[in-house]
Amino acid sequence: MNDRTVIVTSANSGMGLATTVQLAREGAHVIMACRSAERGAQALAEAQRLTGAAAPIELILCDLGSLAGIHSFAEQFSAKFAKLDVLVNNAGVVTIKRQMTTDGFEAMMGVNHLGHFLLTNLLLPQLLLAPEGRVVTVSSGAHKVGKIDWSDPYLTKGFSVWRGYGQSKLANILFTKSLAQRLKGTNAIANCVHPGAVSTNLGVSRETGFGKLIHTVLRPFFQTSAEGARTAIHLASSPEVTGISGEYFYKLKPAKVSALAQDTALADKLWAWSESEVGLR
Repeated sequence: MNDRTVIVTSANSGMGLATTVQLAREGAHVIMACRSAERGAQALAEAQRLTGAAAPIELILCDLGSLAGIHSFAEQFSAKFAKLDVLVNNAGVVTIKRQMTTDGFEAMMGVNHLGHFLLTNLLLPQLLLAPEGRVVTVSSGAHKVGKIDWSDPYLTKGFSVWRGYGQSKLANILFTKSLAQRLKGTNAIANCVHPGAVSTNLGVSRETGFGKLIHTVLRPFFQTSAEGARTAIHLASSPEVTGISGEYFYKLKPAKVSALAQDTALADKLWAWSESEVGLR
């Protein structure tokens, strides 16, 4: 990964931090895209401690729940770097109650899909300047219970965590497959990954602590963050992935997806809707 520039979203903890550390150890210049300046600074210090102070790691703030924040991040990155070798769309939120982003999107669809959709599109010029630009998007096996509710995509009626999370994770795969088609004939690829059951703070409320007890009980059955990040790191760095695009990986290998996740018409509809929602058309 020497001389390669990598962005990892939500790099302040869990798999994002583990991905940052490992790719930096392999020689990549890693930009940690974090929403919180305080947590981002703490994570940067931890990443530098784990990799050595000389490791080329830096922090740029990026709020994936804000279209303006995403534009600001992309502008800051583009002003400093001519190319982007790898974009790891790692950030993910799970909300027990319905929450909204700054722009009025339901939070899981807004952050997990629309935030990464806009970020990726804004950074495509830099990805296409790399020898082989790679987009790695963290999805989930939860996509198998997901469907896109076109009548109510932001779940204003009958909200449930599984409806929201499953929908957003299905959107991650449909986005990846659409992006891979659009990248055909270029030197860039796009893949997504199911990390498995990982011990992170996903689903734990920072405000109330809700979810901590369940998380503590189940932790012995989960992978560590480093174990969960293995496949995303593989997709970001391994020469074995060269030329492979539009796939969903689990445990380092392509895996099957749901019938909806293979629906090209649905993927095209989602892409057009997403462009409209984030102001790209």
